[in-house]
Amino acid sequence: MTFIQLLIIAVVQGITEFLPISSSGHLILIPTFTDFPDQGPLIDVAVHVGSLLAIIVYFLKDVLVLARGGFASIGIGTRNPNAPAERRLFWWIVLGTIPAVAFGLAIKLGAFNSIAETMFNITVVDDDLMSSIRFTDLIAFNLIVYGILLGIADWVGKEVKSFEDMSWRDGLIVGIAQALAIIPGTSRSGVTMTAARFLGYKRVEAARFSFLLSIPAVAGAGVLIVPEIFEAGAVLALDALIAGVLTFIAAFATMAFLMNFLKRASMMVFVVYRIAMGCALLWFF
Repeated sequence: MTFIQLLIIAVVQGITEFLPISSSGHLILIPTFTDFPDQGPLIDVAVHVGSLLAIIVYFLKDVLVLARGGFASIGIGTRNPNAPAERRLFWWIVLGTIPAVAFGLAIKLGAFNSIAETMFNITVVDDDLMSSIRFTDLIAFNLIVYGILLGIADWVGKEVKSFEDMSWRDGLIVGIAQALAIIPGTSRSGVTMTAARFLGYKRVEAARFSFLLSIPAVAGAGVLIVPEIFEAGAVLALDALIAGVLTFIAAFATMAFLMNFLKRASMMVFVVYRIAMGCALLWFF
């Protein structure tokens, strides 16, 4: 892969992973709007890992809180007066991760193939649902529908909760929403922010909740794909490393922008963008 292709993929991923406009949808569409070949799942995961590192660095204080909660769960650091609260937050994040893992395994095993064929008129190829649904109409549909839901949630949602107020119920609900992001065009950050806003989280806190909840899911995907990157050869491994580093830079800058933007503005600009892009895709493709 050329450096230009890696740069475009990294910038698109770094920006769209944290804005609620669907990173997977934009990554899938890169080959449609360029002469580049499809970058494939290895590069897709590499740029997601770059995004993960950006989350960890940007939210390092929160990550350390969750880490202490994990250690407190096995009896380490229990003398810390904040240990009970940190332990709860850790387990609510774990609880919120379970739906995405379960949904991902179900898709991997082909459990949703017949449902997808019926609802979306998808012809499943080689029992691989995710390969079969990487097409423009589904992306456009999800951009529009989930964009409208984001707008409604941001309009009616109260601004009363912060991440520290998370309960097991909130963690599970936002976790179920996160599971829907496996389908391209949904937007993991978008659908989790939508759920959090419906639950009454402040805009900035909804984004914070969303990003912290993504850490286990993205980390798990990255760990599972590492052996395949090395088995694919040195060139592909180097491409993945370059893409990951470039994505980290773009993602960190985008995250800083979004967190400051949400302090003084609503999410309506993203709603308008999603609907406009979805309509454009349906019109032109």
